[in-house]
Amino acid sequence: MSAHPRLSLNQATIKYAPFDEALRLTAGAGYESIGLWREPVADVGLAEAARRLNDSGLRISSLCRGGFFTLPEGPERRAAIDENRRAIEETRVLAAAGAEGSAAALVLVAGGIPTGTTDLVGSRERVRDAIGELAAEAAAAGVTLAIEPLHPMYASDRAVVSTLDQALDIALQFGPEVGVVVDTFHIWWDPQVFAAIERAGTAGRIASYQVCDWATPLPADVLLARHYPGDGVIDFSALTRAVDATGYAGDIEVEIFNETIWDDAWPTVVARTASSFADVVAPHLSVLTT
Repeated sequence: MSAHPRLSLNQATIKYAPFDEALRLTAGAGYESIGLWREPVADVGLAEAARRLNDSGLRISSLCRGGFFTLPEGPERRAAIDENRRAIEETRVLAAAGAEGSAAALVLVAGGIPTGTTDLVGSRERVRDAIGELAAEAAAAGVTLAIEPLHPMYASDRAVVSTLDQALDIALQFGPEVGVVVDTFHIWWDPQVFAAIERAGTAGRIASYQVCDWATPLPADVLLARHYPGDGVIDFSALTRAVDATGYAGDIEVEIFNETIWDDAWPTVVARTASSFADVVAPHLSVLTT
């Protein structure tokens, strides 16, 4: 049985699978798309990763990740921005190598509050400033800088951008080369989320839709708190219909960080991801193909 034509397996969902195995399992299970991470790409080299992606016949739905822009001016900030320049080029190369319909979307995680400070407002301003430095280069490369808001529990150490509106407020200061990621795990709780999704869609700024579920109790490491769609409390019907109503017709990634799932057999995870998507996300999509 083939996976839904808009379903993309984010590589993090089978974190420990080598690059080639991730491509083989994804394509072999009937998926048409995969979301890649920079570290596995670096393990095989960019040129070789692009060749293998091309051979697989898969689209790429996004590349994770860039960002971490909150440091004050200095050598570390310059190094972070230069690293994002490399990530933009990697995104361009991989999108060109993927099958037709590949998205040149670089997912950006803002970064947390710098150690030793309480400067939340200034940290967000530095995120905006960094994107301002990179926007023209991204546009020239045909790459979308996709700002991903993370749940507020990550604001101190990972992402000072916590809501879809905050991400969109930054994106709209630039051209269409800057967009946002709608990730159900991070935004499901927000009482303004449906208005924010409509706002992002009206502006044409939804660069990626990512899905996984939230269940309690949370593990000690809250980074690993994600579950298969349908195994928690998120209303995928309402959120998916809201994204669908904007006209977003791109791939939809299932991205799961969960140690138990990572330790499971990779073919089992790939199959379970497809079946959970078919059960709770796909029924609410009006557009079947990209």
